[in-house]
Order: sequence, then structure tokens, then C-alpha cells
Amino acid sequence: MAVNLKNDNSSEESIITEINVTPFIDIMLVLLIIFMVTSSVTFQSGLEVDIPKITSKSPEKKDQPSAVLISVDQKGAIYVDGEPVKIENLEEMIKSALSKNKTDMIIFQGDKSSSLQNTLDIIDVAKKAGAQKFAIAAKEV
Repeated sequence: MAVNLKNDNSSEESIITEINVTPFIDIMLVLLIIFMVTSSVTFQSGLEVDIPKITSKSPEKKDQPSAVLISVDQKGAIYVDGEPVKIENLEEMIKSALSKNKTDMIIFQGDKSSSLQNTLDIIDVAKKAGAQKFAIAAKEV
């Protein structure tokens, strides 16, 4: 939308009265990219794990600390942040993941049919690797 006002003195001058939206679009695209990148960082490992369900709701925390996600599937296979790992290499992988994420927190995501002894063995190895805080993932019903 442009208004062309011509004076008798100068026939070449014109006043442009439209808003340039190009900088606005550039800023919105940068913000979109930032939101897409930051929202993809979640605690989901992409594994098919049937986690236990709970009926009580825990209070929501706005600032969730970073943590290392350790998953155990139905067959007892162990994953650290979505990467499969053998029990012999578990301590090294946990140490590496803890230092990479700059945290001392572990979140367990275990299939409800997996063994409790397996989870306790993983906690023992995680303590040796330097983890100090532990949480268990569960679905709220």
C-alpha cells in the first residue's frame, strides 16, 4: 500500500507509507528455529517401554534439571540416553553421560515387567559412576 503524493515543485518525490515486514519475518523465523531446537531436547529415548502408572499427581516444577535417562525394556536390555549398552560398559557410559549433561541426576524408565533387581544393580553402578540423585519415570493416570 503506497501513497503517491506529487507536489507541483517536484514530480519525482513520493511518500511511501507501508510497513516493511521483511525484518519481522526474519526475526520470527529465527525464533521458530530456536523453539524447534530447544523443544526437541526432552527425556524421551524413543524406546518402546511400558512404564508403570500412578494415580497421585506430583507437583509440577517449572525448572527441570537436566538428567541422564536410563531405560530398561521388557527383555532387560539397558539403554543410556537411548543408546544400548552392555552391563560391563554401563559405568563408563553413565560417567560419560553425567559429565556430558553436567548433572548428577539419573531418571529410570523401566518396563513394568522388568526386574527390580536389575534396577537396583543399575542404581549401584550409577552411584559408583558419580550419580547422587535418582528419579523413576511413571505415567500419571
